[in-house]
Amino acid sequence: MMIRSLVLILALAYAFNIMAASPYVVVLGIGQDAGVPQMGCDSAFCKQAWSDDRLRQTVSSIALVDPNTKSRWIIDATPDLPEQFEFLKQITGDRTNDITGIFLTHAHIGHYAGLMYLGRESMNSKDVKVYAMPRMKQMLEQNAPWSQLVGLKNISLQPLVDKSEVRLNDRLIVEPFLVPHRDEFSETVGYRIRSRTKTLIFIPDIDKWQKWQTPLEDVVKTADYLLIDGTFYADGEISRPMSEVPHPFVSETMDLLKTLPPKERAKVYFIHFNHSNPLVQGDKKALKDLRRRGFRMAKRGLRLHL
Repeated sequence: MMIRSLVLILALAYAFNIMAASPYVVVLGIGQDAGVPQMGCDSAFCKQAWSDDRLRQTVSSIALVDPNTKSRWIIDATPDLPEQFEFLKQITGDRTNDITGIFLTHAHIGHYAGLMYLGRESMNSKDVKVYAMPRMKQMLEQNAPWSQLVGLKNISLQPLVDKSEVRLNDRLIVEPFLVPHRDEFSETVGYRIRSRTKTLIFIPDIDKWQKWQTPLEDVVKTADYLLIDGTFYADGEISRPMSEVPHPFVSETMDLLKTLPPKERAKVYFIHFNHSNPLVQGDKKALKDLRRRGFRMAKRGLRLHL
């Protein structure tokens, strides 16, 4: 009996050490580009959120961490980057200002505006690698104030190619892939993050799933985790025509994936919530329905081991 217990303890300790040393993705924020609550919003929820810090949410971003190499990559530089970087320091226990790299999805304010904090007015970073698709890279190079970051070598732009892998080290690969979205200033990409054993998909912004040539059901089957666009819960959620800001409603995505087995649906975490979304407002009925149908809601601090 004692031998069995000792074997069990050793096995658990081994598993814990493996988990502790494995790469992981951590969620730094879950809000839509303008955060939760939004500037100028005077709804009952926003008024409550302005006075209650517990209801506030920073803009959607994730970090990829490799404990073995003490590397930290951030995906999307949000307007909340200073707070999120501090949060990442706490999580990793690394109090240095080292950022191994930043991957950008597209040129909407919630996804790249935080680069300004790398400039001389703030952290004055040195050659932080910023990975960007061709139009995104060109926009940063040719337009102030972003071009100053390039000129002063606060950032070092790294070109990305659709469906071309970026090998970060011997156990982590990041692959961008184009998705349909409002591409006024740049392309829009999602990312496939792969370790030796697991895959995570990150798509914070996309138009309707039907506009994408890749069936979402197939993507779910190829991944272990998915963090996907949950901006709006259902039609009629905001006062202006929602066709002006097309996103797949959470309700539509759940219907699209409803025939998948429970194990597959459990991989899906919604993220990038507008302040109007009942999920981010803590609506009990919406949250209960989400859980009942087998899906999940991303939370700040959620850690997914790769």
